[in-house]
Amino acid sequence: MSTRLLDYDRLTAEQQQQLTELQILPEQKLYSGDIHGALHTLQSAPCPGIKGFALLDDSRPVAFLLLKRPPFLPPWADEKAATLHALQVDCRLQGRGYGRACLRGLAAVSRQQWPKVRQLMLSVDSENQAAMHLYHSEGWVDCGTAYRGRTGYERRLSLKI
Repeated sequence: MSTRLLDYDRLTAEQQQQLTELQILPEQKLYSGDIHGALHTLQSAPCPGIKGFALLDDSRPVAFLLLKRPPFLPPWADEKAATLHALQVDCRLQGRGYGRACLRGLAAVSRQQWPKVRQLMLSVDSENQAAMHLYHSEGWVDCGTAYRGRTGYERRLSLKI
């Protein structure tokens, strides 16, 4: 596996098309949406406060995520952080370490986009045990109390970078 996170704007037209073919399991769409919604978010308001990244294995997109900065931060986020959204790994390729590869590449792409950012944050459904385990195993720390999200109680996690 030879992976790297690449800014959406640097993808070729072919890679952008391949990205639209990512498939997400129906139960995961509750948490991360689907690729079309994520791309709509990215493309509907092009600005330096929202960046999209594809995880490439060799040259083929296998996962996607969004990072946000002010003025697009959710209300639960620290204003000096960047927040992770819409992390999606193609369901046909799950279990191969691509989600972990995305998380491991976040610090570098965040610092490259926004050099002053020293913390990443995310919100995860309390019942999404697979995601909670992955984030904790990669050093993300629970920020405290849960809050009511759109699908249930969510936890805020952070990672110093």
